[in-house]
Amino acid sequence: MTLGVFQAVKGQRNVEDLLRAIPDALRPLLFFDRVSLSLDRGAPGAPRQYVLDGDDAVSPNDRTPPDLAAHGLQSACAVPLTAPQRTLGTLEIASRRAHAYSQDDARLLAAIAEEIAVSLDNALSHEQLREGHDRLALLLELTNSLVSNLDLRGVLKTVMRSARRVMRSDSAVVALPDADGGHLRAYALDCPGSRDVLEGDEPVYGEITISAHVFRTGKPWVGRAADALESGFELNPQFDPGFTVGCILPLLSRDRILGTLGLRRRDDNAYTDDEVGFLLQVANQIAIAVDNALAYGEIRSLKDKLAEERVYLRDEVRTERNFEEVVGKSTVLRRVLRNAETVAPTDSTVLIYGETGTGKELIARAIHNLSPRRSKAFVKLNCAAIPTGLLESELFGHEKGAFTGAIAQRIGRFELADGGTIFLDEVGEIPVDLQTKLLRVLQEREFERLGSGRTLRTDARLIAATNRDLAALVEEKRFRADLFYRLNVFPVHMPPLHERPEDIPLLVRHFVEHYARRMKRAVETIPSETMEVLTRYRWPGNVRELQNLMERAVILSPGPVLHVPLADLDVRATGGRPRGSAQTLEEAERAHIVATLTDTNWVVAGARGAAARLGMNRSTLQFRMKKLGIMRPKM
Repeated sequence: MTLGVFQAVKGQRNVEDLLRAIPDALRPLLFFDRVSLSLDRGAPGAPRQYVLDGDDAVSPNDRTPPDLAAHGLQSACAVPLTAPQRTLGTLEIASRRAHAYSQDDARLLAAIAEEIAVSLDNALSHEQLREGHDRLALLLELTNSLVSNLDLRGVLKTVMRSARRVMRSDSAVVALPDADGGHLRAYALDCPGSRDVLEGDEPVYGEITISAHVFRTGKPWVGRAADALESGFELNPQFDPGFTVGCILPLLSRDRILGTLGLRRRDDNAYTDDEVGFLLQVANQIAIAVDNALAYGEIRSLKDKLAEERVYLRDEVRTERNFEEVVGKSTVLRRVLRNAETVAPTDSTVLIYGETGTGKELIARAIHNLSPRRSKAFVKLNCAAIPTGLLESELFGHEKGAFTGAIAQRIGRFELADGGTIFLDEVGEIPVDLQTKLLRVLQEREFERLGSGRTLRTDARLIAATNRDLAALVEEKRFRADLFYRLNVFPVHMPPLHERPEDIPLLVRHFVEHYARRMKRAVETIPSETMEVLTRYRWPGNVRELQNLMERAVILSPGPVLHVPLADLDVRATGGRPRGSAQTLEEAERAHIVATLTDTNWVVAGARGAAARLGMNRSTLQFRMKKLGIMRPKM
């Protein structure tokens, strides 16, 4: 009698196909209105119930709780499905008639169940072998592709191609922390309608989502969505739609958590212990690959940055005059150096202001060299020397194709100075529209390259310098007030050279020795009359003017005595009159006011204006200028 059943189910290696064949095999032998099979496939909780035929028949992949009365069934007969080595579950038939089954029917059903159990055991074993083969093939595929692919996006794309197919899931997500480690983001997503790899718009996990919990604790989570919600977790609607059961695993590498691997199913087919064990192996492979890709990305970034730094340093060597030491012993200079020594150990922003040529960059270098950042780069940029259209690219960098002529990616100065110091000279020349982005870097420590939506972070300390009156520029709406206050955390004033006359002989000797050594000259004597004239001169060009004059003097001095072309000194320093001529009191006053206005770039008002330096009110100075016929020269 059971031969027909045996013929119907034998050779069925697919479990679902075998289950579909059972109703037709039973129908010639037994009467029933519904046939169901309860199968324990190793899943946690109750065995899965398959309704194979009847009014409530569903796909064998779905779990349906038995409920005879709800479907008008009044009698049933159930027998165990026992294979030679294990019990697989139960086979049950049910009828709408009361007392529909006898002991003979039960014995017949038991005999049929023995045949079905043998075939089912074979099919389950074959399924396990096939799954084992698929799993090994996946691990091999992952290993071969991951070890040869060091690009993180490429690694994740490889994972997504195979993960969902072999792991029998409806979605698979690889989540990694963002650059500052503050948020967990979905970087690779495989579900209907999604892209394999996300770029630029990665969904963010909330703090109380399951994935964020697994990332924090390093402990796997396996369960149902309903249980997660009851436990106080949130679901992310961007990639958890219709999620019924899930498995979230940490990506562990060298005792640190790199991210998470999340798999989800829409049906109620919970992940078994066997599946979780295999998924842990997959997660370990992914973690190794992600770790390697991150390390490679960091090495490549450092290599690119080093290459940029080498180019930058080569350019600096070509332009740098190697006057790194600050020469002088005057009281005002010692005050400046004390301020530099005070602020150097901090990370505070420093604003160095003073006339052109006073040595603001030397003080900036001194602050960097005295700081904990001295082993990192000191990156400088003269904001007035860069065209306005290119200044943003110089500061923040650009991506390939960001604008016409951007044929390659370029790293900006803030990125180069990460961990070190960036010195922005002539900061008052930065356009107003770019000042907002500079303010953001100072406040948030983050920026974007031109042509990129990806936010980068920098730990660069800013030292700014200017010869402009920024407070006056703020009043004129040419400089943002909030940026001025952010720059003016620790102001340092570099005095003009005429305010430190005792330093002039030291600077003269320093520059003469330097240029004489470089030109292989033997200059041994500086006439006292020459030194006296140099000390009395106001030096409107400050140290830079003195330096250039000493270079010219060494060129003109083939013998041991220094010959300084005193006639070349700027006549503005004497108010426009030849040296040696007698001056009236009015002429001396005019010359003094003109010299002060020149030193302040003709700024009259303000804390650093000419009126404050001369010790008079703005209106009084304007009256004296009008009386003496002093007018600002046309540029």
